[in-house]
Amino acid sequence: MHNGVQRSYVLYIPANYSSSTPAPLVFCFHGFTGSSNSMKNRAAFESIADTAGFIAVYPLGTPLSGSNHWNVGGWTNTSTADDVGFTAAMIDTISAAYNINAKRIYSTGFSNGGFFSYELACRLSDKIAAIASVSGTMTDKILNNCSPTHATPVLQIHGTSDVVIGFNGNQIAGSKPVQEVLDYWINYNHCDTAAVVSNIPDSDPNDGSTVELYEYKNGWHGSTVELLKVNGGAHQWPGNAGNMDISASLEIWKFFSKHELKGVNITNTTNNLTAPTLYPNPGKGQTTLSFYAAHGGSTEIVITDVLGRTVWSKTINYQAGNHHEVINTQQLGKGMYLLSAGQFTMKLVIQ
Repeated sequence: MHNGVQRSYVLYIPANYSSSTPAPLVFCFHGFTGSSNSMKNRAAFESIADTAGFIAVYPLGTPLSGSNHWNVGGWTNTSTADDVGFTAAMIDTISAAYNINAKRIYSTGFSNGGFFSYELACRLSDKIAAIASVSGTMTDKILNNCSPTHATPVLQIHGTSDVVIGFNGNQIAGSKPVQEVLDYWINYNHCDTAAVVSNIPDSDPNDGSTVELYEYKNGWHGSTVELLKVNGGAHQWPGNAGNMDISASLEIWKFFSKHELKGVNITNTTNNLTAPTLYPNPGKGQTTLSFYAAHGGSTEIVITDVLGRTVWSKTINYQAGNHHEVINTQQLGKGMYLLSAGQFTMKLVIQ
């Protein structure tokens, strides 16, 4: 029960799940008029989950004019469903029953479910590490109320011949053009504005479509924005229907597997800070962390004692250029500490 409404979801536990190992969690949201089971059949994440060890969740929307939906604005603007709260409640419930890796919770979906994945990236940012949308973009409501709190990797998969959610937008659905959506996240994540473009091999020449990969790289904390552009593709989930050169489900997991919460790339933790210094050091009462940033971003400053215990931490936001963060050390005792910021760790001595 959520907000007085009975809600449900289908949960798939991989064959190799162990309660001793935190498992990633992948939400997969159905399209308008869809259901948990229809989405499960479309995406078929089970075989991938069995290999990769993630738990898959297929939630069920609520009826709007008789059709199951997710509240994203646009054509659903009369909805009162608290789907963001429902998702947060699912995370809590599933995490209470299974060992979930809180840094590796992801959302994907088809059409209306793709829109809702963007909604979660905007409004449940503290829980969602990365998202992928197939044939769904953002509405005015999502875009105008978007307030993510960390670098958020985004993958968009979309057909250029989609007549339901048009590649260049759709006034009836209230959907934004694909490129406008990508540009928002490219700008927010501070990615390169020029894409690296590559052609996906046309392994099925009879499917009437081809795929290009656009990668906008080098965002905050290793974040990327990517587009799998299905030239000639319709309103479909590649690998299930339409284009067979790629499996959308496999591409989505390959994308998710590179990222964890706060946009940190698991294989590359290099970030944006250079030349950090502490002054005074040794000091008494306060010290100032100074560094240069090539572009704006955020980072966590952590001070630990000699036993490795965290005694102080703070997440800071900064703009491009020189930055000076004053740290009050009065509450810390005399001695030696380690201060970490980004990829740098420095000794801090308090007299």
